[in-house]
Formats: sequence, structure tokens, C-alpha cells
Amino acid sequence: MSWFKRKEENIQTSTKKDMPEGVWVKVPTTGETIHRRELEDNLFVDPLSGHHFRIGAKKYFEIIFDDNKYQLLGEEILPTDPLEFTDRKKYTDRLETTQKKTGLTDAALIARGKMNGIEIVVGCMDFSFIGGSMGSVVGERLSIAIDTAREHKIPLIIISQSGGARMMESVLSLMQLPKTSAKLALLDEAGVPYISYMTNPTTGGVTASYAMLGDFNVAEPGALIGFAGPRVIRQTIGRDLPEGFQTSEYLLEHGFLDFIVPRTEMKAKLTQLLKLILHKK
Repeated sequence: MSWFKRKEENIQTSTKKDMPEGVWVKVPTTGETIHRRELEDNLFVDPLSGHHFRIGAKKYFEIIFDDNKYQLLGEEILPTDPLEFTDRKKYTDRLETTQKKTGLTDAALIARGKMNGIEIVVGCMDFSFIGGSMGSVVGERLSIAIDTAREHKIPLIIISQSGGARMMESVLSLMQLPKTSAKLALLDEAGVPYISYMTNPTTGGVTASYAMLGDFNVAEPGALIGFAGPRVIRQTIGRDLPEGFQTSEYLLEHGFLDFIVPRTEMKAKLTQLLKLILHKK
């Protein structure tokens, strides 16, 4: 029996070849497609265009920590609903749904481990949890990260990825801005280095607090970084914005960033920077 047969005007194969879902991924900046395995091998960065796909906190930990070994901190701190907030659904229901969907308890993970042999504390936000919004738990967990770094005199890295403050917690969310900023001031007094690594997007109250307070402010290429979004600013001032406004490249050009570091070079570059700061060979 032949492996194909003619049916009316079309030639059909006798075997059906199914394409597994998600094998090919479209690059939004170019419209080209890339094989998912190639994308994963390159840390979810398109090799041709350099477009950085969004990844979660656990993936950043896998990139940074030696042999993916680390100790999680602050996991016992869980979100509550002190304001009994309801919009399209109850805040408690939204938390429960998001926790089941993401496997996270809130929008920030804190871990302690080693990066190329250097002991560090890392706080990493995750956009998949309610847009990486900063609520009371995020503020408290980051405070634990800062306190741990200060107490043990080890460098701190915070990876930001957030839409800003969490509206469901109202003023309690806004209180996290001065709280984390004051903690970082104590860290600075103790002479412990802090590197802020901003990814796409880093906006709102996160930008207005700890994201811009690093001894070194670093960002991924093409990241959206700002307080309010471009659309809101355009509507407010009634003017067109410069090309590339609020991208990491624009901020570097205007002095708001120290470096732009691609994700594929993240571990090596941050290690090199810390060695310079700590005077390590």
C-alpha cells in the first residue's frame, strides 16, 4: 500500500503527523518563529533579535544560583485580605485562583545561595502572580531579604518585574514603598552592596522605591521601566513621546541606568561586578 493516495484533486498522506502544541513560538518584535527547545536553551532570549521573553522567579533562580541550589526565605508569610476587597471578584478568591495557577504563594520569592561561589541573597518578583504587584507580603519578604543581607554582610540582588502597587490592598500596599526604602538605607549604612536588576516591565511603586535605589541599577534589554505607562503620560501631557521612551536603552542614555545586561550574560556580569565591589580575585 502506498503512503499517499489521490482523493479528488488533493494528495493525502496515509499517516497523520501531529504538531505538539507550543513547539514553535512567535517572536513579537519580528514576527518570526523559533523552536521552543532553542528558546529554552538560550534562556528564553531570541538569538536573532535579542528579544527577551518574560520568565518567572524560579527560572531566574535557576540561572543565578550555582547548581540551582538555594534556601527559600519568608515562605511562611502569606497574603490576607484585611480590607475585604472586592472588584470583579473577591480578593480572597483571586488569591486562591492565582496560587493554584502559578504554584506561588505571592508575587515575590526570596532565596539565599551562591552565585559562582559568592554568597548572595536574591529577591525576585514574578509577573504571573497578579501582574507582579507589590502588596504587604512582597514588602515583608523583601524586607527579610534586606535584613538577611545586612545581618550576614552578603550582597543583595533584587530582580524587579511588576506592574506596581497592588490596588486590592490600597494604602497597605503603598506603605511598602517607604518600608523597603528605609530598609535599603540601613543596608547602605552597613556597607553591604545592593544590585537592582530590572526586567520587563518595572513600573509604578516598584520603580518609585527599591528598583531605582541600587548601588548599581541594571536592566535587561528592551525592558519597559517607568512610573506611569507611556499611554497615561501621553494622555496627561497631550504630546507624543520620544521613540523608545521608557525602554532600558532610553533610560541608560539619560543616566537612569548603569548597565544593560542581557539575560544570557546575567550571571557572569553580576559576578564580575560583585567581585569588583568586594575586591575578590
